[in-house]
Amino acid sequence: MTWPLNKMRPPEFWHRPGVTGSILSPLSLVWRAGSCIRNNFSGKPWIAPIPVLCVGNLTAGGAGKTPLAIDLTRALSGIGHKPHLLSRGYGGTTSGPALVDPKGHSALETGDEPLLLAEAAPTWVSQNRIAGAKKAIENGATIIVMDDGYQNNDLAKNLSILTIDGGYGFGNGHVIPAGPLRETISSGLMRCDAAVIIGEDRYGVAQTIEKSCPLFRARVVAIPNPEVPGRKVFAFAGIARPPKFYETLQELGCDIIGTQDFPDHHKFDPDELIKICDHATQLGAVPVTTEKDYVRLPEEAQPLIKTIRIALEWEEENAHERLLDRVSLNG
Repeated sequence: MTWPLNKMRPPEFWHRPGVTGSILSPLSLVWRAGSCIRNNFSGKPWIAPIPVLCVGNLTAGGAGKTPLAIDLTRALSGIGHKPHLLSRGYGGTTSGPALVDPKGHSALETGDEPLLLAEAAPTWVSQNRIAGAKKAIENGATIIVMDDGYQNNDLAKNLSILTIDGGYGFGNGHVIPAGPLRETISSGLMRCDAAVIIGEDRYGVAQTIEKSCPLFRARVVAIPNPEVPGRKVFAFAGIARPPKFYETLQELGCDIIGTQDFPDHHKFDPDELIKICDHATQLGAVPVTTEKDYVRLPEEAQPLIKTIRIALEWEEENAHERLLDRVSLNG
């Protein structure tokens, strides 16, 4: 069962508890029934001969999964492993399994996230996660890091990590379509081995999470781009929560004189980008967007627009060790 989230902005009533979500909550039973049927008829999960780490979330849209998957992948490489990343390639046309070539593939083919993942380690796009995992193993992977797939039971996981956007929490607490949840909080926490809250916990989700599994905290930090800080910028973003990006720009000292939001995974057309660049020029500003949006821009437009790279900063210095100690890295 799918929901065309790339074609729409999440409804406002998803964000916080209210009457509309409560009224629509009976419709969530349809989504939950579809998930239950899919899981019950998918058979037993395939157990890979190497460890599988899954970085997922409970809400539709971004919670920081991709930066977390990249961060953990680099930590694994740093201790001598050969991690391969596995993605469904949301928004792309490639069914796979296909090894992502950042220079040869476009976001239209693989989706935007795999292009970012491929900068950290070999990345496979595969609608069939078992087939993708097998290809990774054939090509020398000693551990697989799944970006998303928390609700998919095809592939057995050695470690399931929940990612929570501290500035959003669980929205109104209802399941799609009444709210942003892919499943109930209680069912998701039953399979959770560890959770990472990214950013300030503005809605107190830690009180719920820490009762169920070990809790870690991190925040997104920008990697300074000398062409952006301190300048006037016109910012645009097609991610789940564009304000997160604008906050990052403000932290860098940018003077934001205008913004434009687009739906998550938005496919930009040339006319839109021409208007953005013209408007920015009229305002005496630099057009700037997220890394994730940048890889979706037509190649000819990329030199005209600046981007900000991001990374994770952990609250605890030994966070990687504590997280990875929870899985047998020897298979």
